[in-house]
Amino acid sequence: MGSPVVVMGVSGSGKSTVGAALAQRLRVPFADADDFHSPENIAKMSSGQPLDDADRRPWLADIGRWLAEHSDGGVMSCSALKRSYRDLLREHVPSVVFAHLEGSVEVIARRQASRPGHFMPSALLRSQFDTLEPLDPAERDVTVDVDRDVDTIIDDLVVALPAVEEN
Repeated sequence: MGSPVVVMGVSGSGKSTVGAALAQRLRVPFADADDFHSPENIAKMSSGQPLDDADRRPWLADIGRWLAEHSDGGVMSCSALKRSYRDLLREHVPSVVFAHLEGSVEVIARRQASRPGHFMPSALLRSQFDTLEPLDPAERDVTVDVDRDVDTIIDDLVVALPAVEEN
């Protein structure tokens, strides 16, 4: 693998679990975008308020710097819900590949319900789906269905990612 990968999707889609497993399989560094949030962003989300673009800009810049430091291979879990956010990350590493973990509201809600204590309350799930801009065919990407076990998702990604990198 010669490009960093961002495992993206709404909260509860399995970004952290899949991202860590993918990085382990590829033997590259892993980082979770949640760890890059400021205390102010975490407090805002914990109180049930969605972040706005001004809240996200410094966070995305930090993520972009990490991706640039791992431009020869690394995996970051990050929501990257809007095309403009993905484009900001591309400014740091144009070759970055996005792997979208896609699932229905029902599937994601079920997954979120099994995560007590996470700072993203399930009440914000609808706002995540409202914000999500699906990957455009012009973007370097892979989309996988999250309603399967992690090993199957990783197997699919390991097969699909090299094909995306070649294009």
